[in-house]
Amino acid sequence: LIAVKTSDKDTVSAAAEEDDDSTKEEPWETALKTTVVDMEVGELQGHKVSVWDLLHSKYIPEENRKELLELYQAGELTLEQVKTVVSTIVTKAEAARAEELANTSHPGAASTVTEGEHTHLQED
Repeated sequence: LIAVKTSDKDTVSAAAEEDDDSTKEEPWETALKTTVVDMEVGELQGHKVSVWDLLHSKYIPEENRKELLELYQAGELTLEQVKTVVSTIVTKAEAARAEELANTSHPGAASTVTEGEHTHLQED
């Protein structure tokens, strides 16, 4: 019985070690996961989010993510450049979304400005 238990432990630990090797992160992947951005927009406001999480967020289209990862892995983009690009995309996406929400929640706001301009033009 003892021999069987020892054997089982050896098998489990050997399998675990193999799994560790196969799931071991690449250094570039670890860098993306440990580098955080302090976001100032939308639902991410006030949170520190890893570059990796931003890359895999709803804000970054899959084709952009693949391209950024390829350029980064190839050494054509630095970690800092990836961080800047990703945070810029997220910021612009959030700004566009906020603007869209503002326009849909106040549909009269845009037409009021237009009417005011027309009135002003007629006075001249």
